[in-house]
Amino acid sequence: MENYFNYFTEIEDHFLRRRGGGLLLSTLDWALIETWKDAGIPLEAALRGIDEAFDKYDARPSKTRKVNSLAYCAQEVLAAAEEMKEAIVGVAKEDSKNDSGFRAEEIAAFLRRNADELDAVKLPEKTGISANAVAKEAAGILREHANKIESAKSVGRLEDLERHLTLLEDRLFAILVAASPDEQVLAVRAEADRELAPYRRKVPAQQVEQLQKQFVHKRLLEKFNLPRLSLFYM
Repeated sequence: MENYFNYFTEIEDHFLRRRGGGLLLSTLDWALIETWKDAGIPLEAALRGIDEAFDKYDARPSKTRKVNSLAYCAQEVLAAAEEMKEAIVGVAKEDSKNDSGFRAEEIAAFLRRNADELDAVKLPEKTGISANAVAKEAAGILREHANKIESAKSVGRLEDLERHLTLLEDRLFAILVAASPDEQVLAVRAEADRELAPYRRKVPAQQVEQLQKQFVHKRLLEKFNLPRLSLFYM
């Protein structure tokens, strides 16, 4: 990838440019980008797939509907990733380690800011389930990472830090699902089903499953004002 940590914004800008502006990306669109990132799809493949999808759309003699979702491009993105698979083996990891574009002090500040936000949130509680305790524990771990980075004046391996941040966010998500009222979680899942319904034939079943999880994840984090911990959100 040309710049691993510009993954989201590069895709967003490219899609909006090809679509001709209009509305910003939806929660579903952001969830889809996240599944591509998690699957290791290179940025170049995502951009190439978006171009392929829009080139085919532009070539259609009749355009009764405007492209409103990134899911329209999903099949072409996956096809582009397959075509590039052999060429990019081993490249993405080196790019993610060596060309992040961020300084150690910026990352430490980002971790501390997220720690402060986690300390300030008020999360749901159930008997035997303390989401607030998990949030405070995560805040402490973020500060430990920030202290190490500041002491060493170096981030070290960004891949390792990103894995730790992803693990912390997964824990927060799991405890939110466990502690939230059932009707609240069911309502978010129903919303995800409605949003995904038009695209089930265009997106592989495995990716639909990932999209549902990411959609619920993002909605719950937004509802309780929890920060995104990944370095992608710096």
